[in-house]
Amino acid sequence: QVELVESGGGSVTAGGSLRLSCAASLYTTSRYCLGWFRQAPGKQPEGVAAIDSDNTTNYQSSVKGRFTISKDNAKNTVYLQMNSLKPEDTAMYYCAAKKVGGSWRDTVLFGYWGQGTQVTVSS
Repeated sequence: QVELVESGGGSVTAGGSLRLSCAASLYTTSRYCLGWFRQAPGKQPEGVAAIDSDNTTNYQSSVKGRFTISKDNAKNTVYLQMNSLKPEDTAMYYCAAKKVGGSWRDTVLFGYWGQGTQVTVSS
């Protein structure tokens, strides 16, 4: 059973930074693809970034150059460093895990989800 617990959300003004953390159960970060998704009110969830077991990373185009996904296998933790935040980044952010393979954007493939952490960016 994979368990994921997010933290680090909060409220910032535009241009600010936040770092989200996702604490995972043992061996998850070394064996699974970990992704960050977000969902704004009234919108479908969307993939933000993902990091594979071999450290391959993928990003949504709107966050490239601003967000960085990383992981620490020793701590079983995945991070999302978010810089130059914009009001349109406001959403509930979720950490999710899936077995290797398939599109990182496909939420259906991610069988394990955290409870989410809210990020609010004001202008």
